[in-house]
Amino acid sequence: MLPELSPKVVDLLERVSKFMDQNIYPNEEKIAAEIAEGDRWQPSQILEGIKAKAKSEGLWNLFLPESERGAGLTNYEYGHLCELMGRTQFGPEAFNCSAPDTGNMETLERYASEEVRDVWMSPLLEGKIRSAFAMTEPAVASSDATNIESSIVRDGDEYVINGRKWWTSGANDPRCKVFIFMGKSDPKNPDKHKQQSMIVVPADSKGVKVLRHLPVFGFDDAPHGHGEVLFENVRVPAKNILLGEGRGFEIAQGRLGPGRIHHCMRLIGVAEVALEKMCKRTKERVAFGKPVAEQSVTQERIAESRIMIDQCRLLTLYAAHKMDTHGNKEARKEIAMIKVSAPNMACTIIDWAIQAHGAGGVSNDFGLSKMYAQSRTLRLADGPDEVHRNQIARLELKRHN
Repeated sequence: MLPELSPKVVDLLERVSKFMDQNIYPNEEKIAAEIAEGDRWQPSQILEGIKAKAKSEGLWNLFLPESERGAGLTNYEYGHLCELMGRTQFGPEAFNCSAPDTGNMETLERYASEEVRDVWMSPLLEGKIRSAFAMTEPAVASSDATNIESSIVRDGDEYVINGRKWWTSGANDPRCKVFIFMGKSDPKNPDKHKQQSMIVVPADSKGVKVLRHLPVFGFDDAPHGHGEVLFENVRVPAKNILLGEGRGFEIAQGRLGPGRIHHCMRLIGVAEVALEKMCKRTKERVAFGKPVAEQSVTQERIAESRIMIDQCRLLTLYAAHKMDTHGNKEARKEIAMIKVSAPNMACTIIDWAIQAHGAGGVSNDFGLSKMYAQSRTLRLADGPDEVHRNQIARLELKRHN
């Protein structure tokens, strides 16, 4: 049984919901229009103003479980807030709770030395800078992270970094000042899961070059975006290594568990919006003499959407609760299950909503095409469906030895 929410969390839910009603929803189109004008890769001043207001109202850094730097919420409690924020593209950033910054801050909080943590955590927590996570590579199938070929080589008091990364979210953002980079520090280690390390790389380091931005189905996601980045003989202090050489996979598991909860709860928020749009549109449109909402196929899709959303929400919250009570490792099957189910659920419901909107659904007028592009990406990000399904199957088969 899932726990009741505390009065503190209920209050936060009400405050976040009210803040979004008053500040974010009414400004969505204005923010998008501002970004579209001039240099798309500059931050929205409207959104920056909203962020300052959220910060002043104490609706800031609501993540970071088990840390005095956060709001003191569990993964389960924060998951409810994630769903609310995920209803709009600009919601998470408004509260300084957007990816990849949340995952990077958790990584720094738990695995960086005190000296490195002090340098980067404060500006990230204050929202003065943003960050990126450099893991995926164009030359290998990064769904198997042991394939990663970028190198991290010790040279005295420094590490020398070489590699080409892509789909590095946030790399194009002028506010991005730091990367967390994953590469091989011990490629000959017989344990392939101890070959990799993670290291903190300042974005202005000599040899770091953002080559291009990578659009998703034509959407560039400016000013945040996704970039291809070249790291060429980049030198950083040895103290920047996270946790120690050969512990990259260990860090990845600690980082990606909460991040997957966040992604999945945000996707549930997206799916709720898609269902709302579907219901409103089909009640307004008339085809073959009656509202589209009265067509049996439409009613079936609306009913299935409601079932799928509620099922996925419960599964995701259960995974979050298990992480809180038993740890990320014990919850790995449930985390894998939500990582498969949530993006597929969202993609299906958004697709039905597009169909209900007719030709307008594939335009930019209703926001569904961008919602689909972002949701479809999450069937690949943080591990593709196939990898998670394989893990679920292996864990299930173990139960029957």
